[in-house]
Amino acid sequence: MEYLPSVDIGPTSNATASVIWLHGLGADGHDFEPIARALNLPKSLAVRFIFPHSPSIPVTINGGMVMPAWYDILDMSIERKVDVQQLNESANAIQALIDREVERGIEPSRIILAGFSQGGAVAYQAALSYRQPLAGLLAMSTYFATKDSIQIHDSNKSMNIAIMHGSLDPVVVPQLGVQAVEALEKKGFTPSFQQYAMEHCVCEEQIADISAWIQERLIEL
Repeated sequence: MEYLPSVDIGPTSNATASVIWLHGLGADGHDFEPIARALNLPKSLAVRFIFPHSPSIPVTINGGMVMPAWYDILDMSIERKVDVQQLNESANAIQALIDREVERGIEPSRIILAGFSQGGAVAYQAALSYRQPLAGLLAMSTYFATKDSIQIHDSNKSMNIAIMHGSLDPVVVPQLGVQAVEALEKKGFTPSFQQYAMEHCVCEEQIADISAWIQERLIEL
């Protein structure tokens, strides 16, 4: 099978857990590569980080320019009209990476999906529809694009979900993070929601919180 190309950062020992981290529009897997070290996770967790590269496609909101993107964005209104078929195809490609980790010997319950901005929308779809229970979903500065169409798998109806957003974000406004929380709560989830005094990015305080959350998810299980 052909998998998405990715930047893989393994532990010094055999990996026993995996974090698959999706970049945002116009970036690639190298964008968050430094986060693997910045999180300063205990070596005992033996986490493998996987930073996949999205394909490059024309993006309508950028005048049809070809760039790395998980799916086309048709307008930048609060409704965020997107190409749902492309989003689902990207989610399927991420689920194939999850399957590969399982084949490598990682238990699904020790696999975390993380996504920033456009990558977060794909992470929502990929994680919640996956057929085996995962360790958790980290959604950063993003929105729940498929909230009205997603078919949530029974295995992940109680998934631990952490939503983080910049209170000053002009690109993906905080309201979209709040809408995701509300949509998830209506579906029976109890996501955590944290805002930071930042724009469309990540900050040191957030990185510390992400590290703590990952450790909680992987040490518990």
